[in-house]
Amino acid sequence: MSTNLFDLTGKIALVTGASRGIGEQIALLLAQNGAHVIVSSRKVEGCQKVVDQIISAGGSAQAIACHIGELEQIENIFAQISAEHGKLDILVNNAATNPYFGHVLDTDLGAFQKTVDVNIRGYFFMSTIGAKLMKANNGGAIVNVASINGVIPGDYQGIYSITKAAVISMTKTFAKECAQFNIRVNALLPGGTDTKFASTLVNNPKILDQLLNHVPMKRVAQPEEMAGTVLYLVSNASSYTTGTAINVDGGYLIG
Repeated sequence: MSTNLFDLTGKIALVTGASRGIGEQIALLLAQNGAHVIVSSRKVEGCQKVVDQIISAGGSAQAIACHIGELEQIENIFAQISAEHGKLDILVNNAATNPYFGHVLDTDLGAFQKTVDVNIRGYFFMSTIGAKLMKANNGGAIVNVASINGVIPGDYQGIYSITKAAVISMTKTFAKECAQFNIRVNALLPGGTDTKFASTLVNNPKILDQLLNHVPMKRVAQPEEMAGTVLYLVSNASSYTTGTAINVDGGYLIG
């Protein structure tokens, strides 16, 4: 047995939204620590680029496209994982959407539905189907990438913030009910991070200044700064940790 608490050798890991940004960095780090990583997002081409990076570094990975807003695609990816690997040890729900930036009163039905379908329904059914596969293999670990906006709503990010609050609650619910199956469920709450997803905020000087006024560390994060917490949460280092939401926010929530 390895004495390295972070060793993931022999583990099968699925990371969604992994073609870039935080998801990409999570996939790379899990692979560096021995996991076979299934890199997933809506378009397989972007995923394959990440897979190529992993393989060139001596790791093991494959790309499978999945739009988590579509239940049929969720069912298909788990069917493929079950057929090819017979198990799933790690699930990182990272794919998300935020199509609307504006006053909450002006949220239209299309933006509302898309955000809920991906950020709540998608995470829920990824977790239920993934956890059933883990249960059949005597356990596993799920990490939901939420947001500090789930604790303090972001300005003009109403429906997104609401869905991320739901993800935090969902994490606790799954942790409580799945502990009996040796499945641990935790959440990562990123603060402002320099990604394409957050470019509306990070690339707007006025918004960025307002954000940094509440961040004691006075900077935004880089995507790779989120990956270490996920490695902890899916490894034996966190064997008695479940139902928690870890802020990785430069101190925003205390600022």
